[in-house]
Amino acid sequence: MITIRSTTSQDHDAILKVELLAFDQDPEIKTLIIDLFKDPTTEPIVSLLAYDDEKPVGHILFTKAKIKPGLGICSLKPGGYILAPMAVIPEYQKQGIGGKLIKEGLRILKDMSVERCFVLGHPTYYPRYGFIPDAKKFGFPAPYSIPGKNKDAWMVMDLVEKPTGIKGQIICADVMMKPKYWRE
Repeated sequence: MITIRSTTSQDHDAILKVELLAFDQDPEIKTLIIDLFKDPTTEPIVSLLAYDDEKPVGHILFTKAKIKPGLGICSLKPGGYILAPMAVIPEYQKQGIGGKLIKEGLRILKDMSVERCFVLGHPTYYPRYGFIPDAKKFGFPAPYSIPGKNKDAWMVMDLVEKPTGIKGQIICADVMMKPKYWRE
């Protein structure tokens, strides 16, 4: 039976194991995960692990984002959260675990009164959970330009009934403010 719970500082090895298995031992994902947990601009984070009995099989991370409004406004405004990364180990993929992680993470964000969630990901997968493709079209450009052919991969979801009307450039955690993380 799959269970999902919030992570603690004792879970970092399990998180890295899941992420590395899901991303084919990519050293870049290891660096990203370690750095995200150290970066104070991500806080408060929402980090969840999925377990099959005692075995960690999935992980999802939501980090804080801000909005840089248009001209004449200098201060950053609360912008919501960014879902990244999400990982399910290969032998557990296509069993609904990713969807369970997304739903539980979004439930927690709603309980925190977070207004919006953003994701850069597969435009045929995330809309199943309520994400709307091409967030730029709705006034939320990604931290770095997304090529036109991939514009639908940058998505947004309102988590409250009446979000504020603030629009603008999304500014993510310092660690993720690098072009290499914004290609899809």
